Amino acid sequence: MAQQNGYYVDTRTTPTVSPATLLSRNNSTTTSGSSSPTDKHFVVAAIDFGTTYSGYAFSFTRDQDSIHMMRKWEGGDPGVSNQKTPTTLLLKPNGEFHSFGFGARDYYHDLEEIEARRWYYFEKFKMSLHSSQDLHKGVELQAANGKKMLALKVFAYALKFFKDHCLQELSDQSSTKIVNDDIRWVITVPAIWRQPAKQFMRQAAYEAGLASAQSPSQLIIALEPEAASIYCRKLKQRELMPDDDFIGSSSPINHRRTNSLTRKPPITGKTSTEFKAGTRYIVVDCGGGTVDLTVHEMEDLGTLKELHKASGGAWGAIGVDKEFENLLVKIFGIDFVVSFKNQKPAGWVDLMIAFEAKKRTASPTKSNPLNISLPFSFIEHYSKLKGHSVEQAIRRFGNKDIRWSSQGMLRLSPGAMLALFEPVMREIVRHISDLLKKPELEGVKFMFLVGGFAESPLLQNEIRMAFSTHLHVIIPQDVGLTILKGAVMFGLDPTVVRVRRSALTYGVGVLNRYVPGKHPPNKRTTKEGVEWCTDIFDTFVTIDQSIALGEKVTRSYTPAKSYQTSTIIGVFCSDKEHNMFTTDPGVKRCGELYLEMPDITGGKARELQATMLFGDTEIKVQAVDLTSGRTAIAKIDFLNK
Repeated sequence: MAQQNGYYVDTRTTPTVSPATLLSRNNSTTTSGSSSPTDKHFVVAAIDFGTTYSGYAFSFTRDQDSIHMMRKWEGGDPGVSNQKTPTTLLLKPNGEFHSFGFGARDYYHDLEEIEARRWYYFEKFKMSLHSSQDLHKGVELQAANGKKMLALKVFAYALKFFKDHCLQELSDQSSTKIVNDDIRWVITVPAIWRQPAKQFMRQAAYEAGLASAQSPSQLIIALEPEAASIYCRKLKQRELMPDDDFIGSSSPINHRRTNSLTRKPPITGKTSTEFKAGTRYIVVDCGGGTVDLTVHEMEDLGTLKELHKASGGAWGAIGVDKEFENLLVKIFGIDFVVSFKNQKPAGWVDLMIAFEAKKRTASPTKSNPLNISLPFSFIEHYSKLKGHSVEQAIRRFGNKDIRWSSQGMLRLSPGAMLALFEPVMREIVRHISDLLKKPELEGVKFMFLVGGFAESPLLQNEIRMAFSTHLHVIIPQDVGLTILKGAVMFGLDPTVVRVRRSALTYGVGVLNRYVPGKHPPNKRTTKEGVEWCTDIFDTFVTIDQSIALGEKVTRSYTPAKSYQTSTIIGVFCSDKEHNMFTTDPGVKRCGELYLEMPDITGGKARELQATMLFGDTEIKVQAVDLTSGRTAIAKIDFLNK
């Protein structure tokens, strides 16, 4: 049993002491259906909040087969679909919202250098939620000029922009004014995100007014590869990208990796994606910041069962940007690059826009160099700081694949551009290979490549080279929009994924009867004349455990003092299946369970039953005061631990 702020937890089936001072534990698992999420909303709108680009789509519940994309964003880059806009946010010097997307980027670019230093410009800030090891509500983000702002405020501003834009678009397309209460919102997040990051995004949505703590069901958190899977499972042959651009070992930039190998021919022929029950497939979601993988099996009614917990890593498209920045450091020096980014932030934005355009056109079929325009501010700042020209620096670098163009451009050979892609592509291929070796994934015959980074011909070719000999590698048309469309479908029917896998092992700290020889002496404590062992890890679910939608784990709690009306219980997690103590290596206190009960007077003993739900995209909790029969207030907080 365990005591947490006056509460006890008894992990045995039959407690031997009075239930007035101990909690008897009911560890049950049940499955319950979910009510329709659209019973009071006639629009489902999904926001694909990406690291580099974001967008939204919606569907009217009366016409669920029609998914409407945002028609066209103002501004845009050559070769980039305007159905998404850059994930860039511009705030005024006083911290108020100014603009988002192309508008923010262009306005910031046009500011005078001195003026730009007063504004807050944020880009690619989504990765802060993935990389933060101690995410909490007070985390700050650094703008391009070094100024800081609360991350929660930055994300809330961005989500409010999409809310307002979507409401206006819906009202323009409808014969009636659409208000926020009419909409069920869906926000996409990487499947490999931990619970704190998901809760952070939900809290930001509350701050933005999409939903509230009083109406949490108005907002659904969707997992990006899951959303893509939901969309892909219904694709027809005409909606797939042809294999004509698969180069394989014949590519001039690929021959060095295949010149000593005997390769099997790729799987060819028409691929039917009208899947039947039992079909197994892997979805590889390649985004700007992360690469997310999920493996599903189709069930009888078209629902999905997850076969392995979501996995992946920070191998997205911005990894190529980082390699480009590393190249600039090698050529021009770390002191210059840091100085240029800090003193000429708009010039840095210009440079990365120019690189982005060339990055998207890089292809295994191209043999001509790629010219990247260097801003005048870059050339001028380097000359002043170093005392010699950019051209001299490139010449001194001495790499034949990297030259200076007389038109003021940095010329990269196809091989030099490929070298920028190779580190992230190598990690992606390695991870997929390791995943497919797992025995529980035997029978996987299809791979869907989706996400914005999956638009890259270099990445497409690398994946096909590595896996097309034993898998059907399928790339949908509009590959960058599959998550957005699938997120709308998920919002219309969130019960479509019937079985998920737990990302971690979760539990609470409890006390058990002390057993000499089994339990260490330093964890022995005495309560009411009985010896107990402290810090026992009482497991709710284990890592990679299969959990059905609506599956519950129930615990019962009795306060040590009858007048107590609230308590806080620590929630622990681990990436190991078996954990004995909450103090074991790798076990972390990842959250807190808050329980509040009706105030019952007269010293009457009572019992509180808390139910944890693990089968959804977020962990949820419910509670009932068994003594009074009234619902108790219960919430789980992963941002205050």
